[in-house]
Amino acid sequence: MKNTATDFDVLIVGAGISGIGMAAHMKEKAPDHSFVIVERRESLGGTWDLFRYPGIRSDSDMHTLGFDFEPWRHEKSIADGPSILEYLERIVDERKIRDHIRLEHKVLAADWRESDARWHVTLETGEGERKHLTANWLYLGSGYYDYDEPYDPGFDLGEFEGQVLHPQFWPDDLDYSNQDVVVVGSGATAVTIVPSMADKAAKVTMLQRTPTWMFSRPAKDALANFLRRILPEKLAYRLTRWKNITMQDFAFKMARNKPEKVKEGLHKRIRKSMGEDYDLAPFTPPYNPWDQRLCLVPDDDLFQAMKNGKAEVVTGHIKAFEKGGVRLKDDRFLPADIVVTATGLKLAVAGKIALSKEGQPIDLAQHFYYKGCMFSNVPNLAVVFGYLNASWTLRADINSDFICRVLNETRKQGVDVAEPILTPQAEAAIEEDDIFDFSSGYIQRSKHIMPRNAVAYPWRLNQEYVLDRKRMKQDAVDDGLLEFRRHGANAKFADQQLEAAE
Repeated sequence: MKNTATDFDVLIVGAGISGIGMAAHMKEKAPDHSFVIVERRESLGGTWDLFRYPGIRSDSDMHTLGFDFEPWRHEKSIADGPSILEYLERIVDERKIRDHIRLEHKVLAADWRESDARWHVTLETGEGERKHLTANWLYLGSGYYDYDEPYDPGFDLGEFEGQVLHPQFWPDDLDYSNQDVVVVGSGATAVTIVPSMADKAAKVTMLQRTPTWMFSRPAKDALANFLRRILPEKLAYRLTRWKNITMQDFAFKMARNKPEKVKEGLHKRIRKSMGEDYDLAPFTPPYNPWDQRLCLVPDDDLFQAMKNGKAEVVTGHIKAFEKGGVRLKDDRFLPADIVVTATGLKLAVAGKIALSKEGQPIDLAQHFYYKGCMFSNVPNLAVVFGYLNASWTLRADINSDFICRVLNETRKQGVDVAEPILTPQAEAAIEEDDIFDFSSGYIQRSKHIMPRNAVAYPWRLNQEYVLDRKRMKQDAVDDGLLEFRRHGANAKFADQQLEAAE
């Protein structure tokens, strides 16, 4: 793309799943609107390009982590990072999106100006040059975590002389052959790293403060692969996607309604892998399934590494990092040449972009979500924050589709501003809800920066995809809450008449 163009209908921040998805939806559903994708990194892919640790893979099946418009063609539905990158690269090439991407363009600030219905966006290039772009809409596909720094639990590394690293900044040249590795953490990243490093390492120990619920399943979806052999590709993909969405929804609701039955089923799967006499304590958390995300164990890889004596799961609290390893509070000592701090991510809102309106800072923690997509009393701004209980892309797809409908409605009405209006009176009547009904540490640590959430739709970030999809697709865009106007009009609340500016 020529760098002379500075004015666009939509500026998409981030060339990962969310940003590429929005571009593809616009190509199909709002083709007369111009757009640009700005990406701070040197290549596209977002999460799937950033993380390079051993075994990097999806923890959702690719028939739902894939887009609704692009079938997943690989045999494995639990896919590795390079396969996901290949999928995204193919989409940007086949849909001619690559020419719209500007790499090494980091968005620093964006100021909304009503006088021209534009976001005035300040960017910094990889060479340190400041640039200025304007766009009618800002679409944030910048993800949900801090790219610059992970969560730091504040470990005192004391006398430990080995290598300490975080999965978010994995070195390209790490040689861990015949090394003792301690992975601190028990989330999806740790569960991926431990069996992947076990092949070369002398031994890998997963050190957890608290166990996590684990769910074992094959990496290949037998039904999906069968359907692809006998049906047209898109039909097979739709059927598999429907099957997996239905199963995810059923499993989540079962966990909330009948947690003991789900616990029993999860333990039964582990005993099938580890043996009937296996002590289930390392895999018995003090909370119910889906109070935090379940960790996926594809093809029993973690359990197989444990049975082979190459991996171990230890529950305990760290007392100190000592020469040669980690000392626990119960005085057990875990030998370690390398310590991996898989202690979680640090959440970030709006890609840490300094948002403002007429020069006044916008604190999204003071605004309500609108349909899990926009924010109360903030014009022409959309965001993607994926589901916690289902695949991220499910929300990315429905949000992209909805914003395309909004873009087309603005053209139809001859206006250029769309703003979800929440009057002071209506806000006072709102019953607020916990934005995330999950006990995960990374969620709890970040609630103070999250936008507000109501009990009642549409002023909420919902966690029920099937219902959200129906509402976002079928409900009228012009719903009496989303105000459409020409720039320069006196911006008043929805229950007052708008007058053209002099």
